[in-house]
Amino acid sequence: MLVACAHGTRNPTGRRLIGELALAARALRPGLRTTAAFVDVQPPTVVDVVAGLAGSGTPAVVVPLLLSGGYHVHVDIAGAVADHPTAVAARPLGPDQRLVAVLTDRLVAAGADPRDRTTAVVLAAAGSSDPRSVADVEGTAGLLQQGWAGPVTTGYGSAARPTVPDAVTAARRAGAERVVVAAYLLAPGHFSDKLQGAGADVVTAPLLPDERIAAVLLDRYDAALRKPVDAAS
Repeated sequence: MLVACAHGTRNPTGRRLIGELALAARALRPGLRTTAAFVDVQPPTVVDVVAGLAGSGTPAVVVPLLLSGGYHVHVDIAGAVADHPTAVAARPLGPDQRLVAVLTDRLVAAGADPRDRTTAVVLAAAGSSDPRSVADVEGTAGLLQQGWAGPVTTGYGSAARPTVPDAVTAARRAGAERVVVAAYLLAPGHFSDKLQGAGADVVTAPLLPDERIAAVLLDRYDAALRKPVDAAS
């Protein structure tokens, strides 16, 4: 069973898009069984879902529908599978070159030109106090920078620094004629709403919907299934 574990949101569009991501994975992998779980905001919790599957003897692979590895990955999800030998946690969706490709498409759709050295990009993530999460976001920014002529920096919605508004201000002070915020978020919600007031010229749409993200999800699932085999070899 693939347990697609998202953060959780009160935004109805965000809830729909996260649900459709799991459906897209099933469409790419006919016969795959999936269920949803969350680490915050909405039920069912990942702890309850994993315990229920373990109680019924159903093996589970929890795939974090998260773009970096922070507290929710290393504590909430890791803790949910720790006491159940039939459950395993996969790595988060990011960093991944396919997510960078989606980010680039969103930037171009918003009118940004990858060849324009005067356009700065602020990669806006939700944020975490976990340095592993920050490193993942910085890694994604580095991948995006490879295909972008102007500077690519990072900004965060909470916990980490700089904030998105501060990153936008810093980009202008560094000489950018135009600043575009690339929403490094899966779906609309609390953090994406805040980006509109960050002072950028343009804010891109979140990553979903896009079939490439479902492909990343399946790759994380497959890699987690191989873990016991790799460990035994």
